[in-house]
Amino acid sequence: MNPINRFKSNYLLKSITLGTLLITALATQAASLPQHAYLPLETALKAATVAMKKCTEDGYRVSVAVVDRGGNLLAFVRHPLAGPHTVNSRQGKAFTSASMGRPTVDFAKMIGEKPFLAGLRDMDERLVILGGGLPISIDKKNVGGIGVGGAPGGHLDEACAGVGLDVISKK
Repeated sequence: MNPINRFKSNYLLKSITLGTLLITALATQAASLPQHAYLPLETALKAATVAMKKCTEDGYRVSVAVVDRGGNLLAFVRHPLAGPHTVNSRQGKAFTSASMGRPTVDFAKMIGEKPFLAGLRDMDERLVILGGGLPISIDKKNVGGIGVGGAPGGHLDEACAGVGLDVISKK
């Protein structure tokens, strides 16, 4: 074999070997990256629908929102006779619980007990500090929130949100 062909052959073999090593290293690195839990759209829709059904059966005309961990709307259902204020309240409750990782009623209680915490209401215009929002966790990781607005009391909104949350926890 002449020297030029031998050089080309060695160069090709080294290139293939280097490429294989690089691909193997990248695949190993990708496999070791943490996988983020997330809320599937189908699950969000089912949770919103089930929460709406519960409130409707109880005689309440509500709106229900499910958001992802960033507070982005994934699912929304609204009873045709729900008040117009329920649209913003349900999404704000879902956003608040997703953002803070706690039920919205916790913040309402905290502010009631410690008025100096009232500034929490002003941290972000999307926050709604009324009962009816619950955080959503999958594999102990915060993946979103569900919010219900329109029942005659935050505890009733929260009960309906809890039924929607049950659908997610059974997954």
